[in-house]
Amino acid sequence: MSQTAELREEADAPKPEPAPKNAVDRFFEITRRGSTVGREIRGGIVTFVTMAYIVILNPLILGGTEDVVGHALQGAQIGAATGLTAGVMTILFGVFARLPFAIAAGLGINSFLAVSVVGSVTWQEAMGLVVINGIIIVLLGATGARTAIFKAVPQALKAAITVGIGLFIAFIGFVDSGFVNRTPAGPPVQLGDGGSIASVPTLIFIIGLVVIGILVARRVPGGILIGIVATTIVAIIVQSIMKLGPSVKDPGGWHMTIPELPSTLVTLPDFGLVGQFDLFGSFGRVGALSAVMLVFTLVFSNFFDAMGTMTGLAKNAGLAHKDGTFPRLRSAFVIEGLGAVAGGATSTSSNTVYVDSASGIGEGARTGLASLVVGVLFLLSMFLTPLTLVVPIEVGSAALVVVGAMMMGQIREIRFDKFSVALPAFLTIVTMPLTYSIANGIGVGFVSWALINALSGRARKVHWLMWVVAVGFALYFVRGPIESLLAG
Repeated sequence: MSQTAELREEADAPKPEPAPKNAVDRFFEITRRGSTVGREIRGGIVTFVTMAYIVILNPLILGGTEDVVGHALQGAQIGAATGLTAGVMTILFGVFARLPFAIAAGLGINSFLAVSVVGSVTWQEAMGLVVINGIIIVLLGATGARTAIFKAVPQALKAAITVGIGLFIAFIGFVDSGFVNRTPAGPPVQLGDGGSIASVPTLIFIIGLVVIGILVARRVPGGILIGIVATTIVAIIVQSIMKLGPSVKDPGGWHMTIPELPSTLVTLPDFGLVGQFDLFGSFGRVGALSAVMLVFTLVFSNFFDAMGTMTGLAKNAGLAHKDGTFPRLRSAFVIEGLGAVAGGATSTSSNTVYVDSASGIGEGARTGLASLVVGVLFLLSMFLTPLTLVVPIEVGSAALVVVGAMMMGQIREIRFDKFSVALPAFLTIVTMPLTYSIANGIGVGFVSWALINALSGRARKVHWLMWVVAVGFALYFVRGPIESLLAG
């Protein structure tokens, strides 16, 4: 063999993977995934800072709403249980799934419980339904059914889900910061207040967006975290001068937390809600059929919302394989299902993987070590609640918009020159932000993919599981009339 051929053979040979530096590195595969301990810690901190609002927001959604017998959950107890459940489940996810995804109370399901469920059942009975929902999802994950459905989804739809989630979290950032608002009449949304950026908190958001964007564009290590800290300091200084209030009282005020240095750092959590659920009480109160329909709604929303979120996050982290799967897929599905069980058992609503984890991934997180960091910070938040109130939602929103822009890169994997692919992908992408639901976007994508391909002579390209799920989504979308018929 010639020397040139030998050199070519050496160049083509697969390069050996770098050896892990220690047991932690080996367990989490930090070096193998191209990360470092420092990046994982920074990524975990960024993810926590971006989603710490759930400790404040969940009590606002669930607390104070009276159930069918006039009982309401206490905000302080919800806040403590929210931090406890998110912390424990995120740590478990980091250890067993070893992915940089954080878990906390899902905003869609907690709103559904507060608005649509507890008017007919008690809070304990509603949380019992959440536990049943979680058990079903765990069984689907453990038996491989959830994995089979995941693999049946076409690659183009998986890419569309990632892009849709990117638009969704960017839209969340725009809305939470006040950059986009509802209009009293006419178009559904508008720029700022009356078509202009008039509030100081929204200007803080724009400053944060520019600062984080510049740092990320310049590839500054820790750019997202540095931008969050720097913009929060600016917000604190502005607040000390202008003394702005909350937006519910002052149209130009802060949209959630007010950036002020706390007078005290430590509070003691109240875990009085842990274990307060009634597993089957709702079946006797509203009847078996109505209770089953409520469980059906919870399962569909929980199942596909989490599946879509994990798909997008794995792709964004560069961990997804060619078929869209990612490492320790079944473990991720099972632990996420246990999050729903734990959320019902602690009266915090179903806990699920958070799309806000994309902010930590954007910071460089690639392993479960980042999840451990997030989990520990959530547990500390139970005692350090005042500190979680320092970072305003406007600053966290800036990070979400930046990460949403990062996730848009997956759009290049979609063949828009093939309309049988383009239309379902487009509907998936736009439905998520426009309906404020990842599950809705996935459902529209499934149904449109099956129908368009089947009726245009490509029925063999539609996996039979896609048909099963598409029919399920069709029922999910018309669940309102079905529930009315059952109630009548």
